[in-house]
Amino acid sequence: MKTLRDPAHALADGLAAIRTEFQVPAGFPAEVLAAAETAARRVPGEHDDWTARRFVTLDPASATDLDQAFSIEAAGTDLILHYAIADVAWFVEDGGAIDAEGWSRGETLYLPDGKAGLYPPVLAEGAASLLPDGPRPAVVFSVRVRPDGGVKLDAATRAVVRSRAKLAYASVRDTDLPEGFAELSARIQRAEAERGAARVDPPEQELARAANGSLTLAFRARHASEGQNAALSLACNMAVADALQAHGTGLFRVMEEPNDGAVRRLRLTARALGIDWPQQATLTQFERTLDAARPRDAALMLAIRRAGNGAGYRPFRAGETPWHAAVAAPYAHATAPLRRLADRYVVQAALAVANGRAVPEPVEAAFARLPKVMARADALAGRIDRAVIDMAEAVMLTGREGEMFAAAVTDIGERGAAIQLRDLPVTARVDDSGLTPGDSLNVRLALAEPARRSIAFERLD
Repeated sequence: MKTLRDPAHALADGLAAIRTEFQVPAGFPAEVLAAAETAARRVPGEHDDWTARRFVTLDPASATDLDQAFSIEAAGTDLILHYAIADVAWFVEDGGAIDAEGWSRGETLYLPDGKAGLYPPVLAEGAASLLPDGPRPAVVFSVRVRPDGGVKLDAATRAVVRSRAKLAYASVRDTDLPEGFAELSARIQRAEAERGAARVDPPEQELARAANGSLTLAFRARHASEGQNAALSLACNMAVADALQAHGTGLFRVMEEPNDGAVRRLRLTARALGIDWPQQATLTQFERTLDAARPRDAALMLAIRRAGNGAGYRPFRAGETPWHAAVAAPYAHATAPLRRLADRYVVQAALAVANGRAVPEPVEAAFARLPKVMARADALAGRIDRAVIDMAEAVMLTGREGEMFAAAVTDIGERGAAIQLRDLPVTARVDDSGLTPGDSLNVRLALAEPARRSIAFERLD
C-alpha cells in the first residue's frame, strides 16, 4: 500500500499540500472517537479460549495495526495454518458511528509522513490489533495446506488469542518463527509457479541521499520474510474464496491480465532499462526472472504493477468463477480488516459458512454495495500515490535542470511520447514528432517544480 518512504522529511511541505488537495482526514469526528472508546472496552463473549496456543505476528517493525497472527501445526504430510484475523466486527456495530465513518473512508490511506486510518487508533492500534500485550478477539481460519500447495478451509473459529511475539521483517530469525513456517510458505510459492501466477511485489521506493549529497529515488531492499509472510495471507485468502464460492456467496478480488498493448509497452520499458526480455518469454515467465535487489529490475517490477488492468471487487454471481489473473485463482480479501472495509464482511461470511450458518443479512446486503465503495477508495489511494511519486521525482531532479539524460520511447499517445529514463526510475512525456515506440533519444531536463509536482524534458535529438 505504501510505495514511498521519506526518512529525511524532504517532502514535508508538499505532503501537507497533498493532504489538503485530496482531503485526507486528519482525525476522526468526536462521536466516532467516543463510540470507539466505548467499543474498545467490549469484552469478548462469543469466543473460544485459544490463549494457550503460540501465535506470533510478522510485520514491519513500526506497524501497530496488526491484522494477522499465525500458528502452524503438522497433520501427517499436511500443514495446518491457524491464521488469526482481528475480529473487527466484534467492535464495530452495523449502522453505528464507527461503521458509517468506515464506509465513508473505505480503506486506510498511506503517505510517507503517516496514515489516515480506516478506524480510530484506540481500535486499530489498540483493542482490535493483535499486539502481544494481552489477549485479543479474533476469527481464526484453520487452513489445510497439502504438500502440493493446495489449500482448503478446514474451520473458522471465533477465539480469544494471545500473540507471543511481535516479529519484524528486518530482524526476524528462523528460530523465532513457528516450526513449518518456511515449508508452508515454500509450498504456496511452488504452487503459484505451477499454476502460472504472476504476483509482482516490487520493493518500496524511498527518497534517499546519494553519495554527493543529492536526493535520489531508490528502492528499499525486500526481506525474504516478507515474501514468505505474504504466502500465508495468500493461502488464507484463496481458501476463504473457495469456501465462499462453494456456498454461493461472498465478495471476491478480481483482476484481468495486462492487455497486449500494455505488454508491448512493458517490453519497451524493459529495453529502455537495459533488461533483456526474450521474445518467446511470456510476461509471467519473464517476471520470475526479475530480482528486486537490482534497481533496474525493481523499476520494471513497479512498471508491471502499474500496467495491470486494475483489480476490483465483485460479489458472487451464479455460473461465474471470479478470477484474479495475478494469483491465477479465485481470491478474496479477508486478512486485513483493520485496513480495508470489505475484509470485515468477508470474514463474517466465511465464519458463517464454515460453521453451517446462513450469512447474516447485513453482510449479504453489503456485498452488493462494497465494489463501488472500494473502487472509490482504491482510486483515491492511487491518485495520492501518484501525486507523492510525482512530487518525489521533482524533488530528486531539482537542481539538475539543463542536465542530459538517456531515454527510450515506450508509447505514443494523445499527450506525446511516453519516455523512460535509462538510469532513473522516472517516466515523462516529450513531443512525439518523428518518434515511434522503442526509439532511443537524449533529453534535457527543462523544469523540476516540486510545488507543482511537475517535471518537463526537451528532446535533444
